[in-house]
Order: sequence, then structure tokens, then C-alpha cells
Amino acid sequence: MANRNLSNLRAPKKANENKKRIGRGMGSGMGKTSTRGHKGQGSRSGSSLMRGFEGGQMPLHRRLPKRGFTNIFRVEYQVLGLDRIAEVIAETGDASELTLARIISLGLLRKKGALIKVLANGELTTAVTVHAHKFSATAKAAIEKAGGQAIVIA
Repeated sequence: MANRNLSNLRAPKKANENKKRIGRGMGSGMGKTSTRGHKGQGSRSGSSLMRGFEGGQMPLHRRLPKRGFTNIFRVEYQVLGLDRIAEVIAETGDASELTLARIISLGLLRKKGALIKVLANGELTTAVTVHAHKFSATAKAAIEKAGGQAIVIA
């Protein structure tokens, strides 16, 4: 890239475009109806339709039935697969213990404070002790089959 100085600075695209001047004669291309079209509610002054308004027809959001509710006590878990655990063991070469702090430091989780559930995605061949809030039955069986432990954090 060339050296930047005052002689070769350029304004960003569309920065120097003139404001749209409406209602200033037919030659401007925006005279007469001033870009509002002919008649109708949208051509009147002060017109702004409610979101979802369909001209008096029953709007879609009212035609469809209400369904379900949001459970405010829902507990969300972050998923950690056995395949990711196996990858980390292969990369680091350390199959000692996967505590919560180590899982976070290795970057296996997206959210920091979330609860962890280990699922049986993939296979685990090395013995490792895994600490998590929940385990699926197949994940727990796979960890124990490999000679490791599945420890539930309270």
C-alpha cells in the first residue's frame, strides 16, 4: 500500500454525495409527488404505519396461534464432546485431569460462567478424569471404559 499523506487522502464512498432534495421541480426527478407515489396512506403527511400492519387485513402475527411459554427457571448447559476432549489430549499430550479451570484455560467453552454437560460425540481412548456438571449416560460409560473417571460437580 502506498504511503498515506495529505496529497493522496480520499473521502470514503458516498461521503460526498449531495442530500436528496425533493419537491424542487420536475427536472430534479424528485418533483411533484416528492418520491411518495400517488395518493394513498403513504403519500399523506405524518404517515407511519405500525409494524406488522397489513392495511386492515388481520396481520400474520395475529392469525397464527399462541404457543408455549418461556420457562424462567431453565438451566442451560454448554456442550463438551468427547471428541474435543480427545483432541485436547492429543495436542497437549497431558491426560491427567480436566477440571473446570483447566477446561476454561484450554478454551473448550464459549461462555465462562456456564454449566458443562459432556456428551458422547466421538470416541475417547485415553484414561482421563473429567469434572463437569452433567454427563450423558453414554459419555460416562465411554470415559469409564477408557479407564477414566466422570466426576459430577455440584
